[in-house]
Amino acid sequence: MPQLEDIRRLEEALHRPDVRRSPEAVEQLLAPDFFEFGSSGRVYRREQTIRLLAEESEISEAAAPVASDYALTVIAPGAVLLTYLTRRQGADGEGERQTLRSSIWTWSDGQWRMAFHQGTPRNT
Repeated sequence: MPQLEDIRRLEEALHRPDVRRSPEAVEQLLAPDFFEFGSSGRVYRREQTIRLLAEESEISEAAAPVASDYALTVIAPGAVLLTYLTRRQGADGEGERQTLRSSIWTWSDGQWRMAFHQGTPRNT
């Protein structure tokens, strides 16, 4: 079973602008059946996610999320749940936005890949 740091490193790779804008890098991190529940209530599938991330404008280091409070739970053989909190300065410069995040990572073809992700805004 993976250690928290192993999965955390993979998760944080998806926060980096250079990885997010690389369809090849994101394809390696997302499982073929990946999906996400967005905070808008929309469901995003793997191909749509890869395309949308590649189209993102460059994110400054100041705008990148700061993550904390990581926890890893084994939910089945070859499957783990990663939960954590991100903080980011609001796009309009007003206040901090906090989001509770959860991801399910599964072991497939000799590597860990994200199968599911959800971010839930947190009122502060």
